[in-house]
Amino acid sequence: MSTIVETSEDVNPQATPVFGDAPRRDIGQLRFIGQFLKPYKLVVFGALVALVVAVAAVLTFGPALRNMVDYGFSAEGLESINSQFFSLFIVVMVLALATAVRFAFVSWLGERVVADMRARVYNHVISLSPAFFEENRSGEIASRLTADTTLIQSVVGSSASIALRSTFTAVGGTIGLALTSLKLTGLVLLAVPLVIVPILVLGRRVRNLSRSSQDRIADLGAVVTESFGATQTIQSFNHEQEDRHFFSRIVERTFDTAFRRIRMRAAMTFVVIMLAVGAIVLVLWVGAGDVITGELMAGELAQFVFYAIVVAGAVIGVSESYGELLRAAGAAGRMLELVSVVPEIAAPENPIPLPAEPLGSVLFEDVTFHYPSRPDSAALHGLSIDIQPGETVALVGPSGAGKSTVFQLLQRFYNIQGGRIMVDGVDAALADPADVRQRMGIVPQDTMIFAASVLENVRYGRPDASDEDIQAAIKAAAVDEFINDLPDGLQTELGERGVRLSGGQRQRIAIARAILRNPPILLLDEATSALDAQSEQLVQQALERLMENRTTLVIAHRLATVLQADRILVIDQGHLVAQGNHAELMEQGGLYARLADLQFGTERKAAEAAASAGLA
Repeated sequence: MSTIVETSEDVNPQATPVFGDAPRRDIGQLRFIGQFLKPYKLVVFGALVALVVAVAAVLTFGPALRNMVDYGFSAEGLESINSQFFSLFIVVMVLALATAVRFAFVSWLGERVVADMRARVYNHVISLSPAFFEENRSGEIASRLTADTTLIQSVVGSSASIALRSTFTAVGGTIGLALTSLKLTGLVLLAVPLVIVPILVLGRRVRNLSRSSQDRIADLGAVVTESFGATQTIQSFNHEQEDRHFFSRIVERTFDTAFRRIRMRAAMTFVVIMLAVGAIVLVLWVGAGDVITGELMAGELAQFVFYAIVVAGAVIGVSESYGELLRAAGAAGRMLELVSVVPEIAAPENPIPLPAEPLGSVLFEDVTFHYPSRPDSAALHGLSIDIQPGETVALVGPSGAGKSTVFQLLQRFYNIQGGRIMVDGVDAALADPADVRQRMGIVPQDTMIFAASVLENVRYGRPDASDEDIQAAIKAAAVDEFINDLPDGLQTELGERGVRLSGGQRQRIAIARAILRNPPILLLDEATSALDAQSEQLVQQALERLMENRTTLVIAHRLATVLQADRILVIDQGHLVAQGNHAELMEQGGLYARLADLQFGTERKAAEAAASAGLA
């Protein structure tokens, strides 16, 4: 957990992770949400119509109240008041129906917009190169896809509608005030700046605190994701107590930031209510005097009071909704940052097609490469290798020499800084990355098993494969040897990262994927490193059959696994220092001979010790 960097508690935009050119953090960021509403214009229009009808229904209560006060409380007015109340009952029915329709429409919009947004952001992020994930924590990205979109859903499905309703009500109520008494309305309008100014001033602070609060939640999600993925390591080192303290600090920091936002929201609400309602009370005091002097009828004052209360409530509703809209703007900004990241690896406008018939040739021509996270240290220095179709080539060298980098560049995960990489005679940088990767199958050292069934994990190698092909791949990779021990056979759910399998079993599933893919270029990164002797022999036989008539690149630290390679490339500190078969390299001496002597000598001593102990 010590690798996690604690961010500042200050509300400083530079303290938050930056995914690209961050947009301005203001209410205008809600335009990002607007593009997801465009496909549903009819639903938006229906919601607006229902909202306007509901507001109009509310505003009709003003004249009804005026008539009841001025004309209804008398024997002559009995028929009139019956008519008034019957009309009000009709208005209530219209109000109820319009409100229900509005609620249904905006709730559907909230769910639909967030579903579309999550799909779009996920589709974009999953296409980004590994360099992006080197510099950004996956837990925070997940938080943006969950917590931030949930906030946006709440706003689209509720707060935005409330803000519009309050705005329309405030405008309609103000018109009603003006039609009732221009003098009193003028006094009310004088108080408007007193209400608007604190909304703008305090709202800016709420906006910044909202963004900071969302960043702290993202930090929290990143810590949880990392911890839950490393529970065995945590418990192995008895690090639970330290991690509890660390998580508690993150939680408290998240709470403190949220509480600062709540205090600011509360202060803004207090100021708005005090000024808005206080101004109305002052105006009503003046109105009461006008009634006594005969300048205003009692019914007109009652109507004015009704509209004044409606406007005050609407202003308060706008101020509260504005705070929620600011939070949504912060969330929209964070989502916009994600989709604004330009993928470093993308297909050219006019990609060069690879040959229709795969050849399996690979050429590294004077390739120089720096990882984005280590720009000052080159992983490869002018590397040149030429691999012919059908050739089996082994890459050996000490850890960190650049062997895995060769595999990653071959799969177009990064852009190189110098030279070029050719696949089947085509510059990989000028081809569609998907076409390049389609020609390769990899068995990695650290196998990724998804939280799905055995069948689905194997089918990952070729989604359109038939059940017969999958069964053949499973048998060839010796996966069938342990399937019968699983509770549901091929349908057994393997859990997150395949926690229900041993390392060797996970490795065999990865090999089955590669066999199912049937690629012209096969990449084996310590493919049998996690297998026991018996499983290794079975899998090695399957791999030998798989390697026939295809180009194969093998990374192996155990030199015994590469003795049969057509050629061995020795890489050290990003340079190709020697190449040849095992006998030639042993004769040349150098790094390979030293590695072989060290490894085979150690194995020979172990065998001699076992023999002397009667265990051989």
